[in-house]
Order: sequence, then C-alpha cells, then structure tokens
Amino acid sequence: MAVPRPEPRGYPGNLGTPFSAHADSTRAALIDLRDPGSAREHSFAGLDAQADAVARGLIRRGLKAGDRICILSLNRTEFVTTLLGAMRAGVIPVPVNIKLAAETVRYIAADAGARLAFCESAYCHLLPPELPTIAFDGKDAFADFLDAGPFTPVEPGPDTIAIQPYTSGSTGKPKGVLLSHYGQNWSRRILAHTRGTREQDVILVAAPLYHKNALNAIKQGLTAGATLVLMPQFNVEHYIAAIQRFHCTVISGVPTMISMLLARRDLLANTDTTSVRTVMMGSAPSSPQLLADIRLHFPNAEPLVVYGVTEGGPVPLGPHPDNKPRPTGSIGVPYPGTEAKLINGSAADEGELLLKNPGILLGYHNLPDESAKRLQGGWYHTGDVCRRDADGFYYFVGRTDDMFVCGGENIFPIEVERLLERHPAVHQACVMPFSHELKGQVPYAFIVLRSGQPATEDGIRQFALTHGPVYQHPRRVFFLEQLPLAGTNKIDRDRLRSIVAAAGSSAEKNSSTA
Repeated sequence: MAVPRPEPRGYPGNLGTPFSAHADSTRAALIDLRDPGSAREHSFAGLDAQADAVARGLIRRGLKAGDRICILSLNRTEFVTTLLGAMRAGVIPVPVNIKLAAETVRYIAADAGARLAFCESAYCHLLPPELPTIAFDGKDAFADFLDAGPFTPVEPGPDTIAIQPYTSGSTGKPKGVLLSHYGQNWSRRILAHTRGTREQDVILVAAPLYHKNALNAIKQGLTAGATLVLMPQFNVEHYIAAIQRFHCTVISGVPTMISMLLARRDLLANTDTTSVRTVMMGSAPSSPQLLADIRLHFPNAEPLVVYGVTEGGPVPLGPHPDNKPRPTGSIGVPYPGTEAKLINGSAADEGELLLKNPGILLGYHNLPDESAKRLQGGWYHTGDVCRRDADGFYYFVGRTDDMFVCGGENIFPIEVERLLERHPAVHQACVMPFSHELKGQVPYAFIVLRSGQPATEDGIRQFALTHGPVYQHPRRVFFLEQLPLAGTNKIDRDRLRSIVAAAGSSAEKNSSTA
C-alpha cells in the first residue's frame, strides 16, 4: 500500500542512472574484490553498458514496469548492474538477505510477487523452486540473459516505486518497504553533497548490498563519480589490506565491523591508513570509546556516525547547517528537506523520533494497517527514542521496543553498553534483557575484551555498580572472542540467546543489590 504524501516528493529522474554525468567516463567506477587476488575493475562506461543490457534483458523476458525481481547474492558487480538495470526498466528490485532461512526467503519472494530471481549458485536453493532464476556464476547464464545495446530509462512519476527492500523482521515477518525514485534521488544528492564526496574519493564497501548501509554508500559514490571498492562480504584481514592497496579515502560499515577491525592492532600497526579521511558508520549506535579508537588508528580521519532507517529517508540527519562541530555521540541534525520532532517523552527534548522528508517510504507492501500506523499526516514514526540538545543535535537513546523494565525501572540496553565500555579492559559490549523471577527482566552482558586486558565477571559487575545506577548492572557476564554477526553485520542476538541457553539456568546469579 502506498500512502500519498504532500509535496515535496523529491527529484525527478530514474534512480537507475545515478552516475549519468559520468556515464561515458573510462575512469574506474567499481573495483570488484570477489577474488581478492584478482581485482576486476569496471569503468563508468562499462557499468552503464551492463546496466542497460540488464534492462533490455528484462524487457526481452517479458517483464514490465511494476514487476518485481529478487536478487540473492554476495556483493559483486552483477548485483549492482542488476539493481540499476531493473530500475531503468521500471522493474522493482527486491534485494534479499542471503542468511535468511529458506522459508523466509520464499515468503519474501511470494509476498513481493517476484517474476524472476537473480542469484549466486550457492543460494539458489533458498528460492521457491518454481521461480525462474538467472545465476550470476552459472555457465554463461547471466551473460546469455544480457541484451547488449542502448536503453532509454523509464521516466518515473513522483510516487513510482524504485526499490523494495525488506526489513529484518526481528518482531515478525519481514515487511517490504516501498521507496520511490523521486524520494531516493533526494537522498543520494543530499548524501553526496553534504559529505563532500569527490571524484577523487575511493570508498571501501563491505556491508551487504541488500542492506541500506551499503546501498547508501553505492548511491553516494556513484552520484559523485567516486570509485567504489566492493568486497563480497566483510573479512577483517582483506578489509585492512584493501585500505592500503587502494588508498581508500572513505571506509564504511556498521560499528560492529569497525570494532572488529580495530581489534586487529597487529595488522593496523603495519598498514598505512593515512589516506582515510572518513570512517562512515551507520545502522547501530557507536560508543565514545569506539570513536576514540578510530581517531587513534586513523589519524587523518573523521568518524562519521550515520543515523539511518530504511523507511526514513533513509538517512535523515547530518551536519549542522551553521557548521557547528558535532558533539561526540550525536547522530546529527535534520538535513535540509527533513523535518523532525520528538513525541511522548518525559520532556520536550526527548521522545520517539518522527520524520518527514521526500525520501520516507510510500508504505509497506501488502500491509495497509501497518502503513497507516507508521505513517500519520506525512510523518514516519521511527520507533527510535532520541534526545535533542540546545544546538539542535540529536542523540540516539534506544528503540521503543528495546526498552525493558527491571524492577520498575526503564532500561535502554545502549545506556548499559556505554557504561561497560568505559571499563579499561572492555573493547565491545552488547547488553540484552533476560527473564527474572522477581525483577521481570534483567540485563545480561556479552563482552569482548581488549587484547591482553584481563577481567572477571564479578569485576565487570562491580564496575557497573560503582559507575552507574544499581538497577543497570548486568546480572550475568559472558566473555566472547568476538560478537557473532547476523546477515546485515549487526549483532546476531539469537546466537547470544543460544549461548545463554547452553550455559544453563543453574548458573543464574541474582545480585543482593538488584
């Protein structure tokens, strides 16, 4: 269901042509590291030609504007050109998380009404068996599908859908997010301009292309005519090697990825990181300690904490219009064209964040009630609790659905995580609620220690009791080599729950000071 919205709706043009100003250039647009030992370089002209060939191939297969296709693959050039080519033809791409269960992948394909799928051979089995597929790495399958030649992109209307990503479905089945050409054109121009992206930039992308973090980096880079270095998936050693090998100026990812990167001080000590001017992180909060570590290991770089939500622009906040420096921990101020307000908080400057801009979703696919609930009067209800300071800077506090009650006290996990990461031995912390007979729910902590820095469970708990509210201290602490990652390179919370289950309830500890 699409919910009509008042003007402004964004900028005209087809989202599948983000680098039209550079389409004839022989400069490198994308360097594909699917085989790290043999990088494949693609010029803007070559990328443009393959995207046109995808569009022509779709038309030849009988697809028409408004039809959906699924893309199920690790990062690769063909993923990018299929995404762009589909949009040029007016066909709506549906990027799908490769780490989802087959049941969920098939639900997405059915819900979207996909007529065709593009995939890597390793993941084709996840798709519905009756859905026609084109294998990127099959014997001549993708090459045979392409129809070389020029293509005139479909001219979209203000509310024409460009792309339909699906939310993670952490609270239920995944929801298809309807994003328009006009709205996403506004987003890509804002990102490229306000972040000062230049043709000379080399942007390293390792987050998955089915997630907004990488899609934003791709749109931003191509719009500005920069070079994208595309890794198939995140690997710490390959990521660090690519920084020096390609003299990357912008590195991107989610905070968990950057934390894993910084933990490899042995590799960073022998890597030239001076080319990096921006460390761009989004999709999850970043601790003050993480930002300090970035500045230590990337001396010429500015950490850029990006607040993004698939439905909300997807990046509605950025630098201050008066060039005031962003305070540590802030997620920015509204971009030009974005309105923001806070509601239902304990004070005027704290509450759930509501957004209005040209890039917010048109609605959720096949979910009219959910669309009406989250879109009211042109405002998108994010479900994120934020606060705002006197200069207009926003700060992320937590998710409305992440908050839990411990003995009558409201706890946001991020507050406990930031407290624990002040401990000198703690490199990274993740906090989750678990059931408790007396308190309702209590916080458990999952800790990654700094190299060579010992700590004990009791020591962590005592640190929290000394430096924070008593009710926030973790009742159990689990030490891990690294936090497990899910498909979007966010923390895999189901895996953490299984660790607790395996430890057994007999180990339950209830503090007398709880």
